[in-house]
Amino acid sequence: MPADLKHGVYAGTFDPLTIGHLWMIEQGVHLFDRLTVAIGVNPNKTPTFAAEERLELLRESTRHLPGVEITSFGAQFLIHYARTVGATHILRGIRSPSDFEYERTMRNLNGDLEPKITSVFLMPPRDIAEVSSSMVKGLIGPEGWEPIVQKYVPLAVYERLVRKIHGDSEG
Repeated sequence: MPADLKHGVYAGTFDPLTIGHLWMIEQGVHLFDRLTVAIGVNPNKTPTFAAEERLELLRESTRHLPGVEITSFGAQFLIHYARTVGATHILRGIRSPSDFEYERTMRNLNGDLEPKITSVFLMPPRDIAEVSSSMVKGLIGPEGWEPIVQKYVPLAVYERLVRKIHGDSEG
């Protein structure tokens, strides 16, 4: 890749993919010449969807976006993964003061490990600032959860959640 091209990596567990994640990806497409969206392994999280399902849902939900590569990486530091794919930037979202503190610490650590890779932080708009995978998971279950959850996830993710929760083996 030519040195003047900007290559961003946006990583997460994406379990499930939310409209907040999708907003970050859409912004990343405008910021970078190339954007790699990567599912990382977080040993502290028990996923709802298998990695292959999450890859499928990411691909389906970002199909309309040019220059996006969907992939995954094993148990390694994000900064090391970014270096292996030739990224120039890491894209991260900040929704709250606690996110800021965590991301500031990670940016400093990443800068020590790989100073040539720049961290870029975005704050989502107010109407989606509280949306997280954990929040979505917390909404699932009580009677009438479906129309509420549908507001916070892409259609493909919503449909897969409904099938998974209701035990529908079709499609």
